[in-house]
Amino acid sequence: MRDPIAREFLLAFWKIHILHHAADQRGVYGQWMLEELSHHGYRLSPGTLYPILARMARRGWLRASEPKRSKAARVYRLTPRGHEVLNQLRTSLDELYGEVGARAAPRQPPLTRTVRQQTKRHTSARAGSD
Repeated sequence: MRDPIAREFLLAFWKIHILHHAADQRGVYGQWMLEELSHHGYRLSPGTLYPILARMARRGWLRASEPKRSKAARVYRLTPRGHEVLNQLRTSLDELYGEVGARAAPRQPPLTRTVRQQTKRHTSARAGSD
């Protein structure tokens, strides 16, 4: 991805998506997560995803299980701290969506006293002329 601004925001989306799926009892592994994100239109390389997973594990949000076989995948599951982070993010996302979501009605600035007085006078004057 060449646009650094878009990448900066998408990194956060990817991390939230990872936390969400890692909460499942089965956990996630890298190749599955790459495929899942691609279903949502995100094109990540393993060189992008695996450092994200490692960083999330270092922060204590994910726990990686060591594979029993050398070719087996490392499975990442949400830790108790990861559950806390995911719950905080869900609360923040709900609030943000309520404010800037696709269906949010545009906010009107509050009327100042002067505007209210002018509107009242204009309405009164029109009512008297009928």
